[in-house]
Amino acid sequence: MNHQSLKRELGLGGAIITGLGSILGTGAFVSIALASGQWGDAVLVAIPVAGLVAMFSGLSTAYLAGRFPVAGGTYEYAYETLGPTFGFTAGWLFLLAKTASAASAALGIAEYLGSGDSRALAVGATVAVTVLVISGLRRTTAVNLVLVTVTVTALVVFAGAGIAGFSGLAKGLGERTGSVAASIFPTVAFLFVAYTGYGRVATLGEEVKEPARTIPRAVIVTLVIAGALYLGVELGGRAMGGPNWGSLLELEAFTPARLLDHPYRAIVTVGAVTAMVGVLLNLVLGLSRVWLAMGRRGDMPSRLARLDESSQPLTAVLVSGITIILVCLIGDIGVAWSFSAFTVLLYYGITNLAAIRVDRRRGTAWAGLASCLLLSFFVTIQVWLVGAGLLLLGLIWHRQRRS
Repeated sequence: MNHQSLKRELGLGGAIITGLGSILGTGAFVSIALASGQWGDAVLVAIPVAGLVAMFSGLSTAYLAGRFPVAGGTYEYAYETLGPTFGFTAGWLFLLAKTASAASAALGIAEYLGSGDSRALAVGATVAVTVLVISGLRRTTAVNLVLVTVTVTALVVFAGAGIAGFSGLAKGLGERTGSVAASIFPTVAFLFVAYTGYGRVATLGEEVKEPARTIPRAVIVTLVIAGALYLGVELGGRAMGGPNWGSLLELEAFTPARLLDHPYRAIVTVGAVTAMVGVLLNLVLGLSRVWLAMGRRGDMPSRLARLDESSQPLTAVLVSGITIILVCLIGDIGVAWSFSAFTVLLYYGITNLAAIRVDRRRGTAWAGLASCLLLSFFVTIQVWLVGAGLLLLGLIWHRQRRS
């Protein structure tokens, strides 16, 4: 079946900006602080370990994106290598995971602004970002560049506080190694999703120039920069509030800038808002491409595969925005983030399995598959049950569509 093709407009720089824009917001300004508040010292170990696990899956993603340079990411890779059931499962998991992540970003924007009804502000932010994505990839990428620049500047300033106070940060850490060891797996599982924005580059594979060359480079650079900045954020938070600095925050009204009446408060607040706007922007972009791909294959209504006169998947973008708004109405960042962590681990498990199917000698893919499956067991039972229930509903839908 012939389909309208998207335009190849994204180069290496744009791909890196897209990856960073998808990662840094909720990763730096939500997950790191939430994890620090709950697990303390384990976060220092979990940040690089989660980055390594993400690198395994990232290399599998990049490898497959070069082999199958089309919109849809693992949904398409699994269809081509593992068959329709795995393909649909990957697409459905992506939609569940990243819709929850996008809602976390929208709610995070509202909480950082700190005035009015957070749900209403989150809905308003989602509507504004959806309109921007509809305007086209070139304009979206330009806005992304501005957002990422402001975000990285704020993170560097925040990390600077940690470097300045580094001498006292490790004091007593050796005496607490037992608690770190006990907490490391759930902490890594929680933080893994903070790195997975690189997948947005793969879902835009049909719009990337020279994808076999551009996507692997963009993924590696994105992960290295993100890991360095995450460590900086953790050190900055510790310098201002100690190992459990995140526990000083009200999780229902998450605002690290309220940590202390610190001179960097305004900079961090601005950086947090721009970061999460960037995440929301890139997730609407990535989600719409998966809706598009699933519409092409008949797993979702075919209308989602249509492009408008400017080659934009208008219906798919609108559906992405609407589903994010529905999750925003729940109003709980912690629940949305935990659910996203579980579903995205399963999603990247399928990514690694697809890479193994193409080349059984890929050791990094085997490591990625094993780590994703192991970490998926370290989320709460409530998240497990909800995730399994929604996955079952999706598979029932798929069976009915195919019958």
